[in-house]
Amino acid sequence: MIARRALPLLLLPALATAQRRLPVVGFVGFASEDGDRLTVEAFREGMRAQSQVEGVGWLLDNRHADGDAARGAAIIQEMIALPVAVFIVPGPAAARAVRRATTIPLVAIGLPPVQSDPDLFASLARPGGSVTGFASFGEEMSAKRIEFLRETIPALSAIGVMHNAADPTFDAWGRLSEASARAQGLRVLRLPLTQRDPVALAAGMRALRQEGAQALVVVRDFLTSSLIEDITATALAEGIAVIGDQARFAHAGALFSYGANLPDLFRRAAGYVIRILRGEKPGDLPVQLPTAIEFVVNLRTARALGLTVPHPILARADEVIE
Repeated sequence: MIARRALPLLLLPALATAQRRLPVVGFVGFASEDGDRLTVEAFREGMRAQSQVEGVGWLLDNRHADGDAARGAAIIQEMIALPVAVFIVPGPAAARAVRRATTIPLVAIGLPPVQSDPDLFASLARPGGSVTGFASFGEEMSAKRIEFLRETIPALSAIGVMHNAADPTFDAWGRLSEASARAQGLRVLRLPLTQRDPVALAAGMRALRQEGAQALVVVRDFLTSSLIEDITATALAEGIAVIGDQARFAHAGALFSYGANLPDLFRRAAGYVIRILRGEKPGDLPVQLPTAIEFVVNLRTARALGLTVPHPILARADEVIE
């Protein structure tokens, strides 16, 4: 077999033409490139695990909107024009944007675990239409996240809830977290975001602390995902303990993270992409539920906040950051 680096220059245009005929998978991330890095690589791992060689049997067009939904919509239109053979996206906001723009098959990760948006799918078992994918158990786990914070901060009386207020799904998720906190006897201070603005984020975090909040629940969405480092650094500076639903939050400096293992879902999503490329209809592929839930504890952050994480919580952790 001739190595690609040894191909005569005369053959390179023919190789490029052949590659353009390969089916293109379009990854549209409404968050930042860095925020989507782990999930993109997990998807590639899933494809490789099933002997799908990138650049030989398929191509990946991988783009990110940096928290700007309008830019995300423009990316979708650019990919439709290529066209891509199948979309893969993280989160319901990007999924809805793709679904409304085209009937090109879509595999979405982070769908709600129940049918709550007719724009996405009809039912878990028979989604119908052009959409299938994997649910992620988002705010359904908010009560447990708040329990972890209350066990670690016994005097906790007020808590913040940060969410994307510009998107109806994430605004509803923020209200679910708020209801979970109130049900546990906590005073709730909402911290809604409407755009990727670190300055406004810092001002909101200061106000949160001045109102007496000692902890913050972050609702995952493309805005908060694109601001993870800003959220965790600002919260630590204000003495606020953060919990999110992705391991990336704890790795970036949050006290805890608890939720579905998103890289695992993207690895599994490769199987659906392959089946669609081979001719199966997404509407016939059931929306699957997560099988891996991970709990990460950051002891470095606990020490910086002057907190002692109880042993029963440490015993439950899948990963402890020393």
